[in-house]
Amino acid sequence: MSAAPVVSRFNPVQPGAAGMKAAATGLLVAMAALFLTTRAFEPAYPWLGWVKAFAEAAMVGGLADWFAVTALFRHPLGLPIPHTAIIPRNKDRIGEALASFLKENFLIASVVARRMRHIDLAAAAGRFLRAPEGEGTRIRHGASRLIADIFEGLDDERLGGIVKGAISGRLKSMEVSPLLGHALASAINDERHVPMLEAAIRWMARALDANESLIRDMVKKRANWVLKLAGLDTKLSDAIVEGLRKLTVEMGTDPAHPVRQKMEQALAQLANDLQTKPETRARVEAMKDELLANRSVGLWLDTLWQKGREAIIRAARNPDAAMAGKLGEVLRSAGTTLESDPRIRGAINQFARRAVAGMAASYGGSIVKLVSETVRGWDARTITARLESAVGRDLQYIRINGTLVGGLVGVVLHALDAI
Repeated sequence: MSAAPVVSRFNPVQPGAAGMKAAATGLLVAMAALFLTTRAFEPAYPWLGWVKAFAEAAMVGGLADWFAVTALFRHPLGLPIPHTAIIPRNKDRIGEALASFLKENFLIASVVARRMRHIDLAAAAGRFLRAPEGEGTRIRHGASRLIADIFEGLDDERLGGIVKGAISGRLKSMEVSPLLGHALASAINDERHVPMLEAAIRWMARALDANESLIRDMVKKRANWVLKLAGLDTKLSDAIVEGLRKLTVEMGTDPAHPVRQKMEQALAQLANDLQTKPETRARVEAMKDELLANRSVGLWLDTLWQKGREAIIRAARNPDAAMAGKLGEVLRSAGTTLESDPRIRGAINQFARRAVAGMAASYGGSIVKLVSETVRGWDARTITARLESAVGRDLQYIRINGTLVGGLVGVVLHALDAI
Protein backbone atom coordinates (compact mmCIF):
# COMPACT_ATOMS: atom_id res chain seq x y z
CA MET A 1 0.00 0.00 0.00
CA SER A 2 1.42 3.34 -1.02
CA ALA A 3 2.18 5.86 1.69
CA ALA A 4 0.17 9.05 1.82
CA PRO A 5 2.05 12.12 0.64
CA VAL A 6 3.38 14.34 3.37
CA VAL A 7 1.96 17.86 3.12
CA SER A 8 3.92 20.66 4.74
CA ARG A 9 1.92 23.01 6.93
CA PHE A 10 3.92 25.99 5.80
CA ASN A 11 5.58 26.54 2.44
CA PRO A 12 8.57 28.81 3.11
CA VAL A 13 8.88 29.86 -0.52
CA GLN A 14 6.24 31.80 -2.36
CA PRO A 15 5.06 30.07 -5.59
CA GLY A 16 7.41 31.25 -8.33
CA ALA A 17 9.98 32.73 -5.93
CA ALA A 18 12.38 29.81 -6.38
CA GLY A 19 12.21 30.18 -10.16
CA MET A 20 12.85 33.93 -9.94
CA LYS A 21 15.77 33.32 -7.62
CA ALA A 22 17.27 30.87 -10.09
CA ALA A 23 16.70 33.35 -12.93
CA ALA A 24 18.40 36.19 -11.03
CA THR A 25 21.36 33.98 -10.10
CA GLY A 26 21.58 32.60 -13.64
CA LEU A 27 21.63 36.13 -15.06
CA LEU A 28 24.47 37.06 -12.69
CA VAL A 29 26.45 33.96 -13.73
CA ALA A 30 25.79 34.77 -17.40
CA MET A 31 27.14 38.31 -16.92
CA ALA A 32 30.26 36.91 -15.26
CA ALA A 33 30.77 34.44 -18.12
CA LEU A 34 30.16 37.23 -20.66
CA PHE A 35 32.71 39.45 -18.92
CA LEU A 36 35.40 36.76 -18.97
CA THR A 37 34.69 35.91 -22.60
CA THR A 38 34.79 39.53 -23.83
CA ARG A 39 37.93 40.20 -21.82
CA ALA A 40 39.67 37.32 -23.56
CA PHE A 41 38.65 38.36 -27.10
CA GLU A 42 38.72 42.15 -26.69
CA PRO A 43 42.30 42.57 -28.11
CA ALA A 44 41.17 40.93 -31.34
CA TYR A 45 37.78 42.59 -31.48
CA PRO A 46 37.91 46.08 -29.92
CA TRP A 47 34.15 46.62 -30.27
CA LEU A 48 33.69 43.94 -27.57
CA GLY A 49 34.76 46.65 -25.12
CA TRP A 50 31.17 47.88 -25.09
CA VAL A 51 29.90 44.41 -24.25
CA LYS A 52 32.59 43.96 -21.62
CA ALA A 53 31.61 47.29 -20.00
CA PHE A 54 27.99 46.19 -19.93
CA ALA A 55 28.81 42.77 -18.45
CA GLU A 56 31.26 44.18 -15.91
CA ALA A 57 28.85 46.80 -14.56
CA ALA A 58 25.96 44.34 -14.68
CA MET A 59 28.00 41.85 -12.65
CA VAL A 60 28.81 44.53 -10.07
CA GLY A 61 25.16 45.66 -9.86
CA GLY A 62 23.91 42.07 -9.58
CA LEU A 63 26.41 41.26 -6.84
CA ALA A 64 25.52 44.42 -4.92
CA ASP A 65 21.79 43.69 -5.05
CA TRP A 66 22.38 40.02 -4.18
CA PHE A 67 24.31 41.15 -1.12
CA ALA A 68 21.59 43.64 -0.15
CA VAL A 69 18.74 41.13 -0.57
CA THR A 70 20.60 38.36 1.21
CA ALA A 71 21.62 40.69 4.06
CA LEU A 72 17.95 41.27 4.85
CA PHE A 73 17.38 37.64 5.82
CA ARG A 74 20.76 36.04 6.58
CA HIS A 75 24.54 36.49 6.60
CA PRO A 76 25.89 36.44 3.00
CA LEU A 77 27.99 33.29 2.49
CA GLY A 78 27.52 32.59 6.20
CA LEU A 79 29.98 35.33 7.15
CA PRO A 80 29.03 37.42 10.23
CA ILE A 81 29.38 40.71 8.39
CA PRO A 82 28.12 43.68 10.43
CA HIS A 83 24.60 44.94 9.61
CA THR A 84 23.54 41.72 7.86
CA ALA A 85 20.77 39.25 8.81
CA ILE A 86 18.80 42.39 9.59
CA ILE A 87 15.35 40.84 9.97
CA PRO A 88 16.31 37.91 12.27
CA ARG A 89 18.37 40.23 14.50
CA ASN A 90 15.56 42.78 14.77
CA LYS A 91 12.51 40.53 14.90
CA ASP A 92 11.49 41.78 18.36
CA ARG A 93 11.63 45.38 17.19
CA ILE A 94 9.69 44.43 14.05
CA GLY A 95 6.98 42.83 16.19
CA GLU A 96 6.72 45.91 18.37
CA ALA A 97 6.59 48.18 15.31
CA LEU A 98 3.87 46.04 13.74
CA ALA A 99 1.90 46.05 16.98
CA SER A 100 2.24 49.84 17.27
CA PHE A 101 1.10 50.24 13.66
CA LEU A 102 -2.01 48.14 14.33
CA LYS A 103 -2.77 50.05 17.49
CA GLU A 104 -2.30 53.54 16.04
CA ASN A 105 -4.15 52.87 12.78
CA PHE A 106 -6.81 50.30 13.66
CA LEU A 107 -7.27 49.77 17.40
CA ILE A 108 -7.80 53.25 18.82
CA ALA A 109 -11.46 53.90 19.60
CA SER A 110 -11.54 57.32 17.93
CA VAL A 111 -9.84 55.96 14.79
CA VAL A 112 -12.23 53.00 14.61
CA ALA A 113 -15.26 55.26 15.05
CA ARG A 114 -14.00 57.66 12.37
CA ARG A 115 -13.36 54.84 9.88
CA MET A 116 -16.73 53.22 10.55
CA ARG A 117 -18.57 56.51 10.11
CA HIS A 118 -18.44 55.93 6.35
CA ILE A 119 -19.47 52.26 6.54
CA ASP A 120 -23.19 51.52 6.27
CA LEU A 121 -23.41 48.13 7.97
CA ALA A 122 -27.18 48.29 8.35
CA ALA A 123 -27.74 48.81 4.62
CA ALA A 124 -25.37 45.92 3.80
CA ALA A 125 -27.23 43.69 6.25
CA GLY A 126 -30.53 44.80 4.71
CA ARG A 127 -29.37 43.91 1.20
CA PHE A 128 -28.16 40.53 2.41
CA LEU A 129 -31.43 39.75 4.19
CA ARG A 130 -33.60 40.98 1.33
CA ALA A 131 -31.82 39.01 -1.40
CA PRO A 132 -29.17 36.64 0.03
CA GLU A 133 -27.77 35.43 -3.30
CA GLY A 134 -24.33 34.78 -4.73
CA GLU A 135 -21.69 34.99 -2.01
CA GLY A 136 -24.47 35.46 0.53
CA THR A 137 -25.83 32.01 -0.28
CA ARG A 138 -22.44 30.42 0.36
CA ILE A 139 -22.03 32.33 3.62
CA ARG A 140 -25.52 31.32 4.74
CA HIS A 141 -24.92 27.65 3.93
CA GLY A 142 -21.58 27.65 5.73
CA ALA A 143 -23.00 29.39 8.80
CA SER A 144 -25.99 27.03 8.80
CA ARG A 145 -23.78 23.95 8.76
CA LEU A 146 -21.69 25.38 11.59
CA ILE A 147 -24.79 26.10 13.70
CA ALA A 148 -26.20 22.61 13.07
CA ASP A 149 -22.87 20.94 13.94
CA ILE A 150 -22.60 22.97 17.15
CA PHE A 151 -26.11 22.10 18.34
CA GLU A 152 -25.66 18.43 17.45
CA GLY A 153 -22.19 18.19 18.96
CA LEU A 154 -22.91 19.80 22.32
CA ASP A 155 -24.05 17.71 25.26
CA ASP A 156 -27.83 17.82 24.88
CA GLU A 157 -28.65 17.08 28.51
CA ARG A 158 -26.15 19.56 29.88
CA LEU A 159 -27.01 22.28 27.38
CA GLY A 160 -30.73 21.73 27.97
CA GLY A 161 -30.14 22.05 31.70
CA ILE A 162 -28.25 25.29 31.15
CA VAL A 163 -31.04 26.71 28.98
CA LYS A 164 -33.76 25.59 31.40
CA GLY A 165 -31.82 26.95 34.35
CA ALA A 166 -31.29 30.27 32.58
CA ILE A 167 -35.00 30.61 31.78
CA SER A 168 -36.08 29.61 35.29
CA GLY A 169 -33.53 31.91 36.89
CA ARG A 170 -34.63 34.80 34.72
CA LEU A 171 -38.29 34.22 35.57
CA LYS A 172 -37.52 33.92 39.29
CA SER A 173 -35.59 37.20 39.33
CA MET A 174 -38.26 39.00 37.30
CA GLU A 175 -41.26 40.55 39.09
CA VAL A 176 -44.13 39.59 36.82
CA SER A 177 -46.95 41.36 38.69
CA PRO A 178 -46.33 44.87 37.30
CA LEU A 179 -45.91 43.42 33.80
CA LEU A 180 -49.20 41.54 34.05
CA GLY A 181 -50.94 44.61 35.48
CA HIS A 182 -49.59 46.88 32.76
CA ALA A 183 -50.53 44.40 30.03
CA LEU A 184 -54.07 44.03 31.43
CA ALA A 185 -54.49 47.81 31.77
CA SER A 186 -53.31 48.35 28.19
CA ALA A 187 -55.71 45.67 26.95
CA ILE A 188 -58.62 47.33 28.78
CA ASN A 189 -57.72 50.80 27.47
CA ASP A 190 -57.58 49.48 23.89
CA GLU A 191 -60.69 47.30 24.47
CA ARG A 192 -58.69 44.19 23.65
CA HIS A 193 -60.21 42.57 26.74
CA VAL A 194 -63.66 42.43 25.15
CA PRO A 195 -63.05 39.22 23.12
CA MET A 196 -61.59 37.61 26.24
CA LEU A 197 -64.60 38.66 28.29
CA GLU A 198 -67.05 37.41 25.67
CA ALA A 199 -65.17 34.12 25.47
CA ALA A 200 -65.52 33.78 29.26
CA ILE A 201 -69.28 34.39 28.98
CA ARG A 202 -69.59 31.75 26.24
CA TRP A 203 -67.62 29.35 28.41
CA MET A 204 -70.05 30.00 31.27
CA ALA A 205 -72.97 29.21 28.94
CA ARG A 206 -71.38 25.95 27.79
CA ALA A 207 -70.53 25.02 31.38
CA LEU A 208 -74.15 25.65 32.36
CA ASP A 209 -75.42 23.39 29.58
CA ALA A 210 -72.91 20.68 30.44
CA ASN A 211 -73.73 20.75 34.19
CA GLU A 212 -77.51 21.32 34.05
CA SER A 213 -78.25 17.90 35.54
CA LEU A 214 -75.76 18.57 38.37
CA ILE A 215 -77.53 21.86 39.22
CA ARG A 216 -80.92 20.14 39.24
CA ASP A 217 -79.62 17.37 41.53
CA MET A 218 -78.17 19.95 43.94
CA VAL A 219 -81.51 21.80 44.14
CA LYS A 220 -83.40 18.55 44.64
CA LYS A 221 -81.09 17.42 47.45
CA ARG A 222 -81.28 20.72 49.29
CA ALA A 223 -85.06 21.19 48.95
CA ASN A 224 -87.10 20.33 52.05
CA TRP A 225 -89.90 17.76 52.11
CA VAL A 226 -92.59 20.39 51.70
CA LEU A 227 -91.20 21.57 48.34
CA LYS A 228 -90.72 18.00 47.22
CA LEU A 229 -94.25 17.07 48.28
CA ALA A 230 -95.69 19.98 46.32
CA GLY A 231 -93.38 19.29 43.31
CA LEU A 232 -91.89 22.76 43.59
CA ASP A 233 -88.29 21.51 43.61
CA THR A 234 -88.47 20.78 39.89
CA LYS A 235 -89.95 24.19 39.17
CA LEU A 236 -87.27 25.82 41.33
CA SER A 237 -84.44 24.05 39.49
CA ASP A 238 -86.03 24.97 36.15
CA ALA A 239 -86.21 28.59 37.23
CA ILE A 240 -82.57 28.63 38.38
CA VAL A 241 -81.30 27.02 35.16
CA GLU A 242 -83.39 29.26 32.92
CA GLY A 243 -82.38 32.33 34.93
CA LEU A 244 -78.69 31.54 34.59
CA ARG A 245 -79.10 30.80 30.89
CA LYS A 246 -80.92 34.08 30.36
CA LEU A 247 -78.17 35.90 32.30
CA THR A 248 -75.43 34.52 30.07
CA VAL A 249 -77.36 35.40 26.91
CA GLU A 250 -78.00 38.96 28.08
CA MET A 251 -74.39 39.42 29.16
CA GLY A 252 -73.20 38.21 25.76
CA THR A 253 -75.49 40.52 23.79
CA ASP A 254 -75.66 43.64 25.97
CA PRO A 255 -72.31 45.45 26.54
CA ALA A 256 -74.00 47.65 29.16
CA HIS A 257 -75.29 44.75 31.24
CA PRO A 258 -74.70 45.47 34.98
CA VAL A 259 -73.03 42.12 35.67
CA ARG A 260 -70.76 42.56 32.67
CA GLN A 261 -69.86 46.06 33.84
CA LYS A 262 -69.08 44.65 37.27
CA MET A 263 -66.74 42.12 35.63
CA GLU A 264 -64.98 44.90 33.71
CA GLN A 265 -64.62 46.95 36.88
CA ALA A 266 -63.14 43.90 38.62
CA LEU A 267 -60.61 43.49 35.78
CA ALA A 268 -59.66 47.17 36.00
CA GLN A 269 -59.24 46.88 39.76
CA LEU A 270 -57.10 43.77 39.32
CA ALA A 271 -54.87 45.60 36.81
CA ASN A 272 -54.40 48.43 39.30
CA ASP A 273 -53.77 46.07 42.24
CA LEU A 274 -51.15 44.13 40.27
CA GLN A 275 -49.19 47.33 39.77
CA THR A 276 -49.73 49.13 43.08
CA LYS A 277 -50.97 46.82 45.84
CA PRO A 278 -48.16 45.00 47.71
CA GLU A 279 -50.44 42.22 48.95
CA THR A 280 -51.63 41.33 45.45
CA ARG A 281 -48.11 41.49 44.04
CA ALA A 282 -46.82 39.25 46.82
CA ARG A 283 -49.54 36.65 46.15
CA VAL A 284 -48.80 36.63 42.43
CA GLU A 285 -45.04 36.25 43.01
CA ALA A 286 -45.69 33.38 45.44
CA MET A 287 -47.88 31.70 42.83
CA LYS A 288 -45.13 32.20 40.24
CA ASP A 289 -42.47 30.61 42.47
CA GLU A 290 -44.75 27.70 43.25
CA LEU A 291 -45.47 27.22 39.56
CA LEU A 292 -41.78 27.24 38.64
CA ALA A 293 -41.05 24.68 41.35
CA ASN A 294 -43.69 22.34 39.92
CA ARG A 295 -42.24 19.29 38.19
CA SER A 296 -44.70 19.61 35.32
CA VAL A 297 -43.31 23.03 34.46
CA GLY A 298 -39.80 21.57 34.38
CA LEU A 299 -40.96 18.86 31.99
CA TRP A 300 -42.67 21.50 29.85
CA LEU A 301 -39.43 23.50 29.68
CA ASP A 302 -37.55 20.33 28.68
CA THR A 303 -40.05 19.69 25.91
CA LEU A 304 -39.84 23.31 24.81
CA TRP A 305 -36.03 23.11 24.63
CA GLN A 306 -36.08 19.85 22.65
CA LYS A 307 -38.56 21.21 20.12
CA GLY A 308 -36.57 24.43 19.76
CA ARG A 309 -33.29 22.55 19.33
CA GLU A 310 -34.78 20.22 16.72
CA ALA A 311 -36.28 23.18 14.86
CA ILE A 312 -32.93 24.99 14.83
CA ILE A 313 -31.06 21.92 13.54
CA ARG A 314 -33.74 21.23 10.93
CA ALA A 315 -33.67 24.82 9.67
CA ALA A 316 -29.84 24.91 9.72
CA ARG A 317 -29.56 21.69 7.72
CA ASN A 318 -31.88 23.07 5.06
CA PRO A 319 -31.46 26.88 5.05
CA ASP A 320 -33.10 27.31 1.65
CA ALA A 321 -36.33 25.72 2.90
CA ALA A 322 -36.22 27.81 6.05
CA MET A 323 -35.68 30.99 4.03
CA ALA A 324 -38.57 30.05 1.75
CA GLY A 325 -41.05 29.86 4.63
CA LYS A 326 -42.32 32.31 7.20
CA LEU A 327 -38.83 32.89 8.56
CA GLY A 328 -37.65 33.90 5.10
CA GLU A 329 -40.55 36.33 4.75
CA VAL A 330 -39.73 37.89 8.11
CA LEU A 331 -36.03 38.23 7.23
CA ARG A 332 -36.76 39.70 3.80
CA SER A 333 -39.20 42.15 5.36
CA ALA A 334 -36.55 43.12 7.92
CA GLY A 335 -34.02 43.62 5.11
CA THR A 336 -36.41 45.87 3.18
CA THR A 337 -37.04 47.91 6.31
CA LEU A 338 -33.33 48.30 6.97
CA GLU A 339 -32.74 49.54 3.43
CA SER A 340 -35.67 51.95 3.33
CA ASP A 341 -35.81 53.39 6.84
CA PRO A 342 -32.92 55.84 7.44
CA ARG A 343 -33.84 56.29 11.10
CA ILE A 344 -33.48 52.59 11.95
CA ARG A 345 -30.39 52.31 9.76
CA GLY A 346 -28.76 55.24 11.53
CA ALA A 347 -29.53 53.79 14.96
CA ILE A 348 -28.05 50.38 14.03
CA ASN A 349 -24.94 51.92 12.49
CA GLN A 350 -24.44 54.08 15.57
CA PHE A 351 -24.78 51.03 17.81
CA ALA A 352 -22.29 49.09 15.64
CA ARG A 353 -19.78 51.97 15.76
CA ARG A 354 -20.03 52.22 19.52
CA ALA A 355 -19.75 48.46 19.94
CA VAL A 356 -16.67 48.11 17.73
CA ALA A 357 -15.06 51.23 19.21
CA GLY A 358 -15.75 49.86 22.68
CA MET A 359 -14.16 46.54 21.75
CA ALA A 360 -11.13 48.38 20.40
CA ALA A 361 -10.84 50.38 23.60
CA SER A 362 -11.29 47.31 25.81
CA TYR A 363 -9.31 44.72 23.89
CA GLY A 364 -6.98 46.75 21.64
CA GLY A 365 -4.14 46.53 24.13
CA SER A 366 -4.55 42.76 24.40
CA ILE A 367 -4.48 42.38 20.61
CA VAL A 368 -1.35 44.52 20.34
CA LYS A 369 0.31 42.51 23.09
CA LEU A 370 -0.67 39.26 21.36
CA VAL A 371 0.89 40.38 18.05
CA SER A 372 4.07 41.57 19.72
CA GLU A 373 4.49 38.42 21.82
CA THR A 374 3.69 36.15 18.87
CA VAL A 375 6.40 37.72 16.70
CA ARG A 376 8.81 37.71 19.64
CA GLY A 377 8.14 33.99 20.14
CA TRP A 378 9.03 33.11 16.54
CA ASP A 379 12.55 31.85 15.95
CA ALA A 380 14.77 33.54 13.38
CA ARG A 381 14.21 30.83 10.78
CA THR A 382 10.42 31.10 11.03
CA ILE A 383 10.21 34.87 10.65
CA THR A 384 12.79 34.80 7.83
CA ALA A 385 10.80 32.15 5.98
CA ARG A 386 7.49 33.97 6.44
CA LEU A 387 8.77 37.33 5.22
CA GLU A 388 10.74 35.79 2.38
CA SER A 389 7.60 33.91 1.35
CA ALA A 390 5.67 37.17 1.23
CA VAL A 391 8.18 39.32 -0.70
CA GLY A 392 10.76 36.88 -2.08
CA ARG A 393 9.55 37.05 -5.69
CA ASP A 394 9.70 40.86 -5.75
CA LEU A 395 13.17 40.83 -4.18
CA GLN A 396 14.45 38.60 -6.95
CA TYR A 397 13.08 41.10 -9.47
CA ILE A 398 15.20 43.72 -7.67
CA ARG A 399 18.28 41.58 -8.31
CA ILE A 400 17.41 41.21 -12.01
CA ASN A 401 16.69 44.93 -12.36
CA GLY A 402 19.93 45.78 -10.56
CA THR A 403 21.91 43.58 -12.96
CA LEU A 404 20.36 45.13 -16.06
CA VAL A 405 20.47 48.72 -14.78
CA GLY A 406 24.09 48.24 -13.72
CA GLY A 407 24.93 47.04 -17.22
CA LEU A 408 23.31 50.10 -18.81
CA VAL A 409 25.22 52.39 -16.44
CA GLY A 410 28.43 50.61 -17.44
CA VAL A 411 27.70 51.27 -21.12
CA VAL A 412 27.05 54.96 -20.37
CA LEU A 413 30.32 55.23 -18.44
CA HIS A 414 32.19 53.50 -21.23
CA ALA A 415 30.73 55.92 -23.75
CA LEU A 416 31.78 58.90 -21.61
CA ASP A 417 35.26 57.45 -21.30
CA ALA A 418 35.48 57.03 -25.09
CA ILE A 419 34.66 60.69 -25.79
